[in-house]
Amino acid sequence: MAETKLMPIEIGLTAAIVAVENDNPTILIASGAEKGDVRAGLPSGPFDPLYHRTFEIGLRTWVEAQTGLRVGYVEQLYTFGDRGRHVGQATEPHVVSVGYLALSRMPDNVASLRTSAAGFEPWYRFFPWEDWRQGRPEILDTTILPLLKQWADSKQEPEAGRMVGRQERMRLCFGIGGSPWDEEKVLDRYELIYEAGLVEEAKRDGREAALARNPFPALGESMRFDHRRILATAIARLRAKLKYRPVIFELMASEFTLTELQVTVEAISGRHLHKQNFRRLVETGALVEPTGEMSTSTGGRPAARFRFRREVMQERPSPGLRLGGRG
Repeated sequence: MAETKLMPIEIGLTAAIVAVENDNPTILIASGAEKGDVRAGLPSGPFDPLYHRTFEIGLRTWVEAQTGLRVGYVEQLYTFGDRGRHVGQATEPHVVSVGYLALSRMPDNVASLRTSAAGFEPWYRFFPWEDWRQGRPEILDTTILPLLKQWADSKQEPEAGRMVGRQERMRLCFGIGGSPWDEEKVLDRYELIYEAGLVEEAKRDGREAALARNPFPALGESMRFDHRRILATAIARLRAKLKYRPVIFELMASEFTLTELQVTVEAISGRHLHKQNFRRLVETGALVEPTGEMSTSTGGRPAARFRFRREVMQERPSPGLRLGGRG
């Protein structure tokens, strides 16, 4: 009996490192030019069991070594190892990536990061249909939904392993036919767009639906390997986390105005929030406390400064911002 040859596996650690700059959510991007790939990608490095006691220690170690950045909040997202989503030479090990979400305040040395192989870039550059702060994104109605409808209409029955068909998935993911838009369904929307062959990654991975398209639509900037999928997972996790954990304060300065807090929440959630409703939500949740100082940097009337009230962590199990309907 012939011996089965097993492909070697390499464990990689991939980090979606989020910060907010100039009212925009940004993601730390690492250049792959030195590897012959000019596309943007998330910082990633191998797990070395000889030097890294845990995956998280490994992640923090090489992120600091590569970028000079010491990340704060870190949580594991998911393990990404689909065949075809991390294309390499046939002789190379198959890479299984353990994805992480990390939060950071914008570093003081961001300028030096941008002159090296790493820099922060707006995440809506990769997901333009997710930014609803100025209203419904035009790209949805002009490009995405017409192409998705064409793809969905071509197959009426659900694919193997799915309970619902393409039309129903469109309705649930994109808030059409009376369904609400759910800002947390970032990954579901990206996966549907990928399956329909509407992103460059699908064409690169040899998806039949993508190879058949001519002309090919430009839907956000593509990323190396399956990094846009990992980023979609990170955005979805962070948007959900806002509602039951005070993670937003990991992105804030130690002191801030309520306007600055609202703008940051809007940046991450991708939605506009009613000012008075937001302030009532913050006050009801007892998440912040006044510092007694005033800010004069707003350009208008001085605004009270606040800080995160850490005692809330002991007072109740899920202290977050339970955002209501769209404002």
